[in-house]
Amino acid sequence: MDAISNAAFLAQQGNVAIGAGRSAPSFEHAKTPEQVRKVAEDFEAFFLGQMLQPLFSGIDVEPPFGGGHAEEIWQSMMVDEYGKAMAKSGGIGIADAVMRQMIIMQEGQ
Repeated sequence: MDAISNAAFLAQQGNVAIGAGRSAPSFEHAKTPEQVRKVAEDFEAFFLGQMLQPLFSGIDVEPPFGGGHAEEIWQSMMVDEYGKAMAKSGGIGIADAVMRQMIIMQEGQ
């Protein structure tokens, strides 16, 4: 895949995420350390889910047990849950970095 088609693919995946009503968690209301940690973990789960989406987008399903709009919705929700499970079980360290940055930003206010 060349750079242009790769960029187009990523843009298409972003549009799928936006079309599905997903958005990154907001940290505006996180005041306590527990709330900050929760938002950071939610962000990591969101990020991991978005990174996993392309892995599952090329999987072909065969009738009569798959395919169609319902399959797309179910697969999207399943991948989001994979991201949540990965983040809950320790993730890949994104939540820690996000949490540190959130604390720095809050200290600056």
